[in-house]
Amino acid sequence: MTDDASKTGDIPGKRSLRPLGGVLAAMAVSLTGTRISVVALPWFVLATTGSATRTGLVAFCEMAPYVVVKAFTGPLVDRIGPRAVSWTTDLASATAAAAVPLLHALDLLSFPLLLVLVALIGAARGPGDLAKEVMVPEAAERSRVPLERATGLSGVIERLASTVGMALGGTLVALLGPLTGLALNAGCFVLGSVIIGLALPHGMGHAAAEAPSRSGESEPGYWRRFGEGFTFLRGDPLLLTVIVMVGITNLLDAAFTSVLVPVWADESGNGPAAIGLMGSVMGAAAAGGSLIAAMVAHRLRRRVMVLGGFLLAGTPRFLVLASDAPLGAVLAVFAVSGFGSGFVNPVLGAVLVERVPRRMLGRVNALGDSLAWAGIPLGGLFAGAAVTAVGLMPVLLAGAAAYFLTTNLAALRPEWREMDRTRGRRGLGLPNPSSKEEGERVPDLRGEARHH
Repeated sequence: MTDDASKTGDIPGKRSLRPLGGVLAAMAVSLTGTRISVVALPWFVLATTGSATRTGLVAFCEMAPYVVVKAFTGPLVDRIGPRAVSWTTDLASATAAAAVPLLHALDLLSFPLLLVLVALIGAARGPGDLAKEVMVPEAAERSRVPLERATGLSGVIERLASTVGMALGGTLVALLGPLTGLALNAGCFVLGSVIIGLALPHGMGHAAAEAPSRSGESEPGYWRRFGEGFTFLRGDPLLLTVIVMVGITNLLDAAFTSVLVPVWADESGNGPAAIGLMGSVMGAAAAGGSLIAAMVAHRLRRRVMVLGGFLLAGTPRFLVLASDAPLGAVLAVFAVSGFGSGFVNPVLGAVLVERVPRRMLGRVNALGDSLAWAGIPLGGLFAGAAVTAVGLMPVLLAGAAAYFLTTNLAALRPEWREMDRTRGRRGLGLPNPSSKEEGERVPDLRGEARHH
């Protein structure tokens, strides 16, 4: 590893879990707020407009800016440092989220204005989420925690946030209305900003040192940094395969969560409480899966865990809603799906960090995430239009088939085997025996594997 922290001795000699705990705590509160809004916002739109199409449009207006802004802020995160980006963007998200219930209470919230505010929330969330993800490897190193365990714990936090957030969101919406959930979402963003700004150790989360420049060359600018990240991604076959697969499944997941589940809850008479219950059951099971992955993933075959996780997480959820099964059966299937999904992100997150030099982590992670998330804004939009055109049942069946084909076809690709070959010393930014200086790593990594 060649970053400044290791050279100057900023990483403490004694083990302390404060760095990793601080990052995970900030992730927990901001993700909890986001999951509350996953229930509150679609239900607010359905309750006020009665339109599945408008519900999908709101989801599009949040996620499109999220993806685009996240893609282009990677070089800035590398240059400015993830800590500053995280707490400032969380405050911006809180401001936009708080404006929705406030303007509605003042009878000033038109539908176009709601779309603008939702777009602002998404635009600020993208860099904020990216910055926290980028700090996980540094936090793991400072806390002396194995990388796969740290990414597994971040997966546990994500799943627990889904459990608590979805359950709390469903309860709040059922008892107090959706605007209460949106107000609480704003409060969670504020708390996450405070944790990042004040609770992390001094010196953590600053910009990583760039590779040594040639004599007379200036520090690389924004577009050069962006181009380096794009070149890195383009040269990795496994990465491209996984990005395409995850991009399609993310589109299907977005359609499922933002439109299909709310419409199913409305048509079946189960109401918003059922949405929260389904999300919390899946989140709790996923937290258990992530916790197991954090403990044993480094001993198991990664490609088997990823494929098995996707097969459990996707198709069964669509089929159980299409089968008109009772709520108990739906919850059982969601629990199994959640458990499988818990194994996916810890493994893919570890592969990503192992493959990318620390100095490039922001820009590469931003581009990879944005490409993988590119379908999310379209998921709700397409689902809303499709449900309006043909009804809920055909859309659920088509989604199940698409999920199954996507994951299995990706796993048949020859480069999928490379996922099991990425373990090694690079997981904590340690020198790769086959590479030279940090700045020379990128060519050595092409043709191998990584992803989120």
